[in-house]
Amino acid sequence: MTLFISTSHFLWAALLPGWAWGDYGLDPLSTGYSPAIGSQTAAPVFTVPASADWGMNVLPNIKDTEAVDPQMVCPGYFASNVKSTDTRFTANLDLAGPPCSVYGNDVEHLTLTVGFQADDRIHLQIQPRDIGADNETWFSLPEVLVQRPPNEPGTGESSNKMAITWSNDPTFSFTVKRKENHDILFTTEGKVLVFEDQFIEFVSSLPENYNLYGLGEVIHGFRLGNNLTRTLFAADVGDTIDANIYSSHPIYLDTRYYTHDESGGMNYVANATDKSAEYISRTHGVYLRNAHAQEVLLRPSGISWRTIGGSIDLYFYSGPSAPDVIKSYQLSATGLPAMQQYWTLGYHQCRWGYENWTVLQDVVDNFAKFEIPLETIWTDIDYMKSYRDFDNDPIRYSYAEGAEFLARLHKNKQHYVPIVDSAIYAPNPDNASDAYPTYNRGVDAKAFVMNPDGSIYYGAVWPGYTVFPDWVGAVLNGSGTIDWWINEFVLWSKDVAFDGIWIDMSEVASFCIGSCGSGNLTLNPVHPPFELPGEPGNLVLQYPEGFELTNASQASSASSAKYTQDHPPTPTATTSDTTSYFRSTPTAGVRNVNYPPYVINNYHNDIGTHAMSPNATHHGGYQEYDFHNLFGHQILNATYQALLHVFSGKRPFIIGRSTFAGSGKWAGHWGGDNESLWAFMFFSIPQAFSFSIFGIPMFGVDTCGFNGNTDYELCSRWMQLSAFFPFYRNHNALSADSQEPYVWSSVITATKDAMAIRYALLPYMYTLFALAHRDGSTVMRALAWEFPNEPWLADADRQFMLGPAVMVTPCLVQGATTVDGVFPGVGAGEDAAVWYDWYTSAEVDGVKPGQNVTIDAPLGKIPVYLRGGNVMATQQPRMTTADSRNSSWEVLVALGKKGVAEGLLYLDDGESLEPEEVMWVEFSATSNKLTAQSQGNYIDTNALETVTVMGLAAAPTNVTVDGSPMNTKDWKYLPERKLLTLESMEMYLAQGAWQKSWDITWD
Repeated sequence: MTLFISTSHFLWAALLPGWAWGDYGLDPLSTGYSPAIGSQTAAPVFTVPASADWGMNVLPNIKDTEAVDPQMVCPGYFASNVKSTDTRFTANLDLAGPPCSVYGNDVEHLTLTVGFQADDRIHLQIQPRDIGADNETWFSLPEVLVQRPPNEPGTGESSNKMAITWSNDPTFSFTVKRKENHDILFTTEGKVLVFEDQFIEFVSSLPENYNLYGLGEVIHGFRLGNNLTRTLFAADVGDTIDANIYSSHPIYLDTRYYTHDESGGMNYVANATDKSAEYISRTHGVYLRNAHAQEVLLRPSGISWRTIGGSIDLYFYSGPSAPDVIKSYQLSATGLPAMQQYWTLGYHQCRWGYENWTVLQDVVDNFAKFEIPLETIWTDIDYMKSYRDFDNDPIRYSYAEGAEFLARLHKNKQHYVPIVDSAIYAPNPDNASDAYPTYNRGVDAKAFVMNPDGSIYYGAVWPGYTVFPDWVGAVLNGSGTIDWWINEFVLWSKDVAFDGIWIDMSEVASFCIGSCGSGNLTLNPVHPPFELPGEPGNLVLQYPEGFELTNASQASSASSAKYTQDHPPTPTATTSDTTSYFRSTPTAGVRNVNYPPYVINNYHNDIGTHAMSPNATHHGGYQEYDFHNLFGHQILNATYQALLHVFSGKRPFIIGRSTFAGSGKWAGHWGGDNESLWAFMFFSIPQAFSFSIFGIPMFGVDTCGFNGNTDYELCSRWMQLSAFFPFYRNHNALSADSQEPYVWSSVITATKDAMAIRYALLPYMYTLFALAHRDGSTVMRALAWEFPNEPWLADADRQFMLGPAVMVTPCLVQGATTVDGVFPGVGAGEDAAVWYDWYTSAEVDGVKPGQNVTIDAPLGKIPVYLRGGNVMATQQPRMTTADSRNSSWEVLVALGKKGVAEGLLYLDDGESLEPEEVMWVEFSATSNKLTAQSQGNYIDTNALETVTVMGLAAAPTNVTVDGSPMNTKDWKYLPERKLLTLESMEMYLAQGAWQKSWDITWD
C-alpha cells in the first residue's frame, strides 16, 4: 500500500485508523488560542488534532523479528574490468546472483572508483552505472550543497599512509590497512555489499572493545560503545538519550592502542590494565558523504552502515592522531569553522517567557544590580506577532519601544539576538487583517516547497498552517528563496537592531503529516496539536531533581546515567508482539519515498511524521526524501548570506539547531531542549566533544536546563561548567521557574567566580577560535586527544581541555563536595606533564599515571588547572567583553618539566569578516627567560601589568626587561609555590604590551 500524503489534510486523515471528524477539536479551547503567549483572544480558534501527527504504525527494522537480514539472502557483487594508475583505480561491480530486492530494487551494475586523494586520505565511491553510456544514473549528492573533498596534486598510492585492496572471494570486498603496522582499519571481507534503490548496506569487522566516537547528533557518552544503533535523521526531538535528534554527522573516529613487542611490532591492546606499560595510539576517521536517512549499527563484532538512498561515498583519514583526523576532515570535507566575533564569547541570557521589552529590561537591570556580566540578551518566540518570522508583536514588543531598549543596550556595549523559526505563516485568505507581506513576497519569489502536483505545500508549526522555504530549489534550480530570505532580514533589521540570529525548528519540523493546510488556510491561525506550557490543563508542578533527596544513593547523577549506558540490561524473553504493523515492499521501477521498505529507528516513527513529507517537492522536481537532512544546513547558509547584507563586512553570528557536515563554516550550535537534570549537565561534555569532531566548535547547551525546574545546587554547578564552553548561554522553558543566575545568592557567587576566570581567558579562547578558523584545530578537547598514549582516557568525558593549556574538572554529582579526576601525562620522564592549580598557581604533585585523585570542590568552586609548557595572555575581567578588551594584560607562564613553555595570542578588531589589521604574538619561555615576538599591524595600547611564572625551581637574584633591571620592589618569589610574580610591568613597557617584541630574563 502506498499512501499519497502530500494532499488535503481532510482527505488523508480519513484514511488513518481510528480517525473521526470529532478529532478536529471543533469544541475550541475555553480561552481561545492566542499566538501571543499568556493572553486571550476574543474568538475561539481551531485546534489541529493530535491525530494529525500520527503516521502509519511502522516497526523499525532493528526491532522487527520478521525483518530479513540482507547479509543472509543477498548475493553481493563481482568486480571486473579493473583499471589502475598511481592516483586511482576503477572497476565494474556486477550482481553476483539473482536479485534479493529485500528493501528495494537491486542495482545490478555498479561502478567502483578508488582515489588516493592525499597522503592521509583515500576516497572510495560505489554508485550505479549505465552500461553502454558509462554515466551516472543515480542520485548523487550535489557538491554545491555538501562539499566534496578534493584531490590534492602530487599524491598517489605510493605516498599514501594507507593501502586498499579488493577481493572477489567469495564476492567483492575491500580492505583498508594502515601501512605503518598493517592494521586493518576497515574491511568488508566475509560480508556482502547490498545496493538497492532504497537500501544500501556495507559491513566491517572491528577489533575487540573498539573505541568509536562521533556519529551524531546523539545524547550519549563520548565513547559510543559496541551496543548502539545510531540513527541519522534530523528530528524535532528533545534531548532524548540515544535517540536521533537535531543534526546528522556521518563521521566517526576510531582510536586504537598498542604496545611494542620485542621485534618492534605493534600489538593491539583491547583492555589496558597495566598503567606502568608504555602505549602508543593511532586514530583514523571514516566519513560517509551521504545525506539520506541512515543507521549505523555498532555491535561487538563490528559496524554495519545502512542508508535508504544515495551512494557509497566514503573517505578514510589515516590520522595518525585524533587532532590530525579532525583537521584533515575540516580542511577537506566541511570547510573551516566560522571565526566568531569577540563579543559572542561573552555570557548570553535567554528564556521562553520574557513577555515584553519591559521584562527584558528588568532582566538586564538585574544583572547589572548584582554585578554579573551580561553580554547578550535573547528572545524566544515571545517577541513575534502571532509566531510569525520578521514581525514583532505590536503591543508587547513594539518597534518603537524596542528601538529605545536596543539603543540603551548597545550604548552599554551589550547585544541582542532573537529567534527565527524555519516555517513561514500562510495568512488566512478570508481575513484581510491577517495579511502577511513576508509570505506574499515569498510566493512571488517561488520561494516555498511544493506538493508533487505543483501546489504549495502547507504544514503546521507554531503560527498555524505554514510553508517551508525551498533551499534545495534555490541552490539547484535557481528559485528565488535565498534572495527573498536576504530581503526579509534586511527589511526587518531596519525595525529591529539585532546583532545575531538564532535559527530553530530547522530539521525541518512540522506538527502534522503531509500538506495538512492545503484547502484549510481559512482556519488560520490554528492552535498546535498539543497544549502549550502554562495553558489551562497543562499546568504541571515539577519539583527540582532530588528535592526530596534522603541519601546519596537516590541522586540521579551523571555517574549513574553513564553507568546505565555502559552496562545496558540483558534482554529478557517476552511474549510475542501481536501488534499489527504496516510494512511496504519494493515495487520495480518505483521508490516508495513516503514509506520506504526499510524502516529506520526514527524517534517519531515513520520518516514523514513530525516532519515535512518525503514526497514534498522542491523546484526542479527534487524530492524531500533525498534532502531532508540538509534543510537545517542550508537555512544556515542562507542566513549567513543574509547577515552579510545586514552587517556588511562583519562576521555573522548564527546559532542553529539542525546541522550537517559543513554547517560550522556558517554557524554554531546549541545542544537543544535538554532537561534540568544532573545527567544532562554531564552529557553536555561528550556532546561538545562530538561537535569538535564535526567542525562546529561554537557549541554550548541550555545551561541549568531547558525543560523542568532547576535548583540552586544544579544551577551553580552548571553555570560554572558552562563558563568553560565556547558558547555560554542560560535558557529555560515557558512556565518553568526562573533560573537567571541572580535568582539564588549562592548561584550569584558561583557564577561571578567562574565568569571572572572565563572573561580573563577570553583572549586565549579567541586565539583558539582563530586557530580553528585557520587550520581546523579544536577549541574544547577530550583528554584522550591531548594525551593519546593513555588508554584509560579512552572514555574520559567528565573532564575536558579548553585548548592545550586549561583542564576543567567539574563536579557533576548532586550533593558532592569533592570530585574525582585524573591528571594526564604525569610520570617520571622529562616529557611528563606538570599541572598547576588555577587558584593558587601551585604545582600539583604526588600524582601517579592514571590515578583517580579526589579534589576538593565545595559548592561554588570548579577545579581548573593549567598545563605546564604553556604561556597565555589574559586580561582583567569586566562586565562586558568590550570593557574586558580594554583592560590591562597579564602573562601566565606555566613551565613544563623541562623548564620551557610556549604560547600564542591573536588580536584583531573582533568583528571584521576579513580584518585588515591583525597581530600574532608568539611566546616562548625557558627556565630563565620569557620572550614575546609581535608580528602584525593591529594596535592594542593596553598595558602589560603582571607576569606570573609558575614552576620556577629557585629564586632569582635579579630580573631584567629588555636588558634593563627591574626594581626589586616590583617582583617577588614565593618558594613554597615556586612562583615568580612581576608587577608594574607598564613602567617597563610604556608603549603597551604588544607594540614591540620584548624579553624578560631572571637569574
